[in-house]
Amino acid sequence: MFDLDAYLDRIELRGSPTLAAVHRAHATSIPFENLGPWSGQPVSLDQGDIELKLVGERQGGYCFEQNLLLQAGLQQLGFEGDMLLARARTGGWPGPVRPRTHLMLRVWIDDQPWLADVGFGFGGLLEPLPFAAGGPYEQSGWRFRVVWDEPELVMQAARGDEWVDQYGVIASPVPFVDVQTANWLTSTHPESPFLRGPIISATAADGRRTLIRSDRQHGFILVEQTPTARETTPLRGDEIAAVIHQRFGLNSGRVPGRDQIAQPLA
Repeated sequence: MFDLDAYLDRIELRGSPTLAAVHRAHATSIPFENLGPWSGQPVSLDQGDIELKLVGERQGGYCFEQNLLLQAGLQQLGFEGDMLLARARTGGWPGPVRPRTHLMLRVWIDDQPWLADVGFGFGGLLEPLPFAAGGPYEQSGWRFRVVWDEPELVMQAARGDEWVDQYGVIASPVPFVDVQTANWLTSTHPESPFLRGPIISATAADGRRTLIRSDRQHGFILVEQTPTARETTPLRGDEIAAVIHQRFGLNSGRVPGRDQIAQPLA
């Protein structure tokens, strides 16, 4: 059985919160991270394993773990929803056509669909949006919109005066076996971006922070951002464990060894 009380405690909520409250609390409480795939560990989608990692051990996870945990919590609160697989349009896999490897949710309230997604990582939603073309929507200073690009609805985020695609999704629910397949590909394929280096992101009241491996700077960088400002700090390999623990609240013992951190970019 899913432990709803433990989940709500993890995201610092009580009682019977709204969809928007659960979404925002989850998005600002549980960091996005790929330490498992980066260190060569395939990601388990067993509900008990996800609960233990993200709730019991207070670690983070990437889209499959994050949104399956959100779905389980929402179901216990009485919400109904579908799993959808989206095709990322920014970063990631090489090639003109990328696999559908981003899990998101469509949640129903009074027969109206809402787009829910706490697993996009750097630059993701704080609260659900109507599942239809529309916007722009402002969330704590961050701006989003949804546009139609047949046959997909495309999530976009504002970057200055520009709108940048995040991912495109077809409104067709997928079975769990498809989610498992996409997760296996994402966490084990040698060309997966999640195997190339750390991607850790957290959202808080004072803004967003992200740790990534940088092709341009041939090392690691910490990006700290508000809706109006952005600061980038280069990091040495021997600083990574401390940054992961201190700035993201994650267990530094899960950081891969120095040999892997020192590997050159492909």
